[in-house]
Amino acid sequence: MDLIEIVLIAVSLALDAFAVSVSSGISIPGFGGRQAVKMGIWFALFQFAMPLMGWALGSSVSRYIEAVDHWVAFALLALIGGRMAWGALRHGAGEEEEAPSDLSARRLCLLAIATSIDALAVGVSMAFMNVPVFLSAVIIGVVAFVLSVAGGLAGRRLGKLFQRRAELVGGLVLIGIGLKILAEHTLGG
Repeated sequence: MDLIEIVLIAVSLALDAFAVSVSSGISIPGFGGRQAVKMGIWFALFQFAMPLMGWALGSSVSRYIEAVDHWVAFALLALIGGRMAWGALRHGAGEEEEAPSDLSARRLCLLAIATSIDALAVGVSMAFMNVPVFLSAVIIGVVAFVLSVAGGLAGRRLGKLFQRRAELVGGLVLIGIGLKILAEHTLGG
């Protein structure tokens, strides 16, 4: 996996945090730079830590399933991406997500966990690939920070329609990367 793919994964993973940040920027009265940075730090820390934890978990079982590791990586990425795309389409059909009304530490922690579960699963899949895990986690965390801050600051100007489209695009990118990994291993490319 090359640097461009790692950045694409990072962007895809950060789109949930971006969507929550946009929603927060729209719904929280007086939301500004300080709140955007606070939210970005929480999301970045969790997005950084989760792939490392997932990699540690995946590494402990990787030697047992080495023959099918590309299928595992594909399945995890396709599942995560499919879930993101399905959630975007489902919410676009009239089901509304509840936006946070404040940025307490408890709420930020819960949001950070919820938006980084996918990063844990991606970390597991990284255990089956030749990936610089620490560098990947740093990139994932930095991208999450940047997109979270940008999303929060732009939230008042952007509508909820954009957040759904971002989640759909992120899901499709993860599925595409999973298909690429599968094709490389099964077609010898």
